[in-house]
Amino acid sequence: MNPVSHEHCRCSVEIQNLTVKKHGSVILQDINLSVHHAQILALIGRNGAGKSTLLKALLGRIPCEGTVLYRDHEGKVISNPHIGYVPQHLSFDRSAPVTVCDLLCAGLQRRPVWLRPKKAMREKAAAMLHTVGARDFLLSQRLGNLSGGELQRVLLAFALEPMPDLLLLDEPVSAMDRPGIRQFYELVTSLREEYHMPVILVSHDLSHVQKYASRVALLDQTILLEGETEEVLCSEEVRETFGLPAGLFREKGGEA
Repeated sequence: MNPVSHEHCRCSVEIQNLTVKKHGSVILQDINLSVHHAQILALIGRNGAGKSTLLKALLGRIPCEGTVLYRDHEGKVISNPHIGYVPQHLSFDRSAPVTVCDLLCAGLQRRPVWLRPKKAMREKAAAMLHTVGARDFLLSQRLGNLSGGELQRVLLAFALEPMPDLLLLDEPVSAMDRPGIRQFYELVTSLREEYHMPVILVSHDLSHVQKYASRVALLDQTILLEGETEEVLCSEEVRETFGLPAGLFREKGGEA
C-alpha cells in the first residue's frame, strides 16, 4: 500500500453530550468521547449497555441529541464527514447470485447490480480488495460462498471507499477463526497507522481489546470510565462489570 500525504489524514472525532431517547426512556446519556488520529478506541460494556446504539447514532440511523465534530489535521471542522462501517453480521439471501464485484461496484456507481460493471469499475473494485490484502479471484465469488473472514474483508474494503473520517467496527470478528481474527486486527491496525483514521471498535473480547486498542471506554448508558487500555482493563469497574478476578490483566503482563 502506498502512503498518503499528511493532507489526507483524518485526524479527530469529538462526541459531545450525545443523548439518545426512545419512547420517553433514556438509552444513552451525555456521551462525551474524543478519538484522535491513528487511535483505536474500544467500547466495552455489558449486553444492553448501548454500544451498538452509539454506533447507530453516529451513523445517523437513529435520532440523537448532542454534537459530533470531525476535524482535519489542521483542526478545521469537516462539514460532510464520511463514516465507514463494518457490522457484526450482514443479513442477505445467501442463495442470491450477487458477487463481490457486484457489491463493491454498486458502491462506486449508480448502476443496478444486475448490469455488468464497466472495466474501470472492476479495476477499481480489485484495487479496493488489494487495500485489505485480498486477491482478485474474490471478485467473481458469490457473497453467499464466502467464509466469515473473506466476507469481513470485503465489508472492510467497502467501508474504506472513500477513505473514511471515522471507521466503526461492531464486533467485526465474531464469525472468524483465530488466524482470521489476528489477520483482521493486524490489517485494521496497519490501515489506521497508514491513513491516520480514528477507529471505534465494539468488542466483547477483552483480550482483543488489550492487544489492539489504543484507549478503552466502559459504557453503561453513559461513560463510566475512559482512558489508557491497561488502566481501564485493570479497573475495579471493569472487574465488576465482567465478573473478572482481581489482577487478571496485570498477571498477563500485557499479552492477549
